[in-house]
Amino acid sequence: MSPRKRGFRFNPLHLAGWLFADMLLVLALVSMGDRGDPLAAQAAAHPSPSADAKPSPKPSPTPTGPRSVERKPVKLHVMAATGDTARMVKELRAATARYKERDAAFVLTFGQAHEPADGQAYARDINKSLHKARPHMFSDATTRDFWNGGASGAADLEIYFYTR
Repeated sequence: MSPRKRGFRFNPLHLAGWLFADMLLVLALVSMGDRGDPLAAQAAAHPSPSADAKPSPKPSPTPTGPRSVERKPVKLHVMAATGDTARMVKELRAATARYKERDAAFVLTFGQAHEPADGQAYARDINKSLHKARPHMFSDATTRDFWNGGASGAADLEIYFYTR
């Protein structure tokens, strides 16, 4: 028997990476082609004015699509005794006064206490007070209760607002 000739042997597994890359390229092209031409849609919505037509003022652009959330949260620190809902509401109104025209997407609240259950209960009370302090700002906001070690009667909030 003659020794087997060593050299390049065809292995279909070598083509798997190229096949995956080609399929990814095809999917990218199909998804881009599905979007349509935004300039053609804009031209159809606003036909060119005729010679005798009066120019109308341009309407202000309206955002399309879903709202997005800002990446950087607004961080607040609130202090009120456990169970003192009136003080919580007052502190939250003061802390959120400069953001009163904005809408919150979600709020992470870290209640301070020595025990985790007590810290989460305090955070839950703060989150309930948010809706009383600024009903419009927190009407659709998702809130989460967390525990942060330390003396009870304080909370740290991270408020993520929708972009303007």
